[in-house]
Amino acid sequence: MKYLESSVAGRIVSLHLQEGQSVSEGDEIAMVESMKMELPVEAEQSGTVTKVLVAVGDEVDEAQHIAEIEE
Repeated sequence: MKYLESSVAGRIVSLHLQEGQSVSEGDEIAMVESMKMELPVEAEQSGTVTKVLVAVGDEVDEAQHIAEIEE
């Protein structure tokens, strides 16, 4: 199993993916608020989302898994 990860620590303010959706490397998958700034999180690899692991409002750490994907 492969994962899409948060590139920064903060609070998820929006998610741009859902289970069954295809994502490509570079797609914006979430927006994270960190230090009063909203920062986009981009997919580092392509695949199909099999499970979303966070919800809007969740606090995440840098490199925390946001979703599971399969190629």
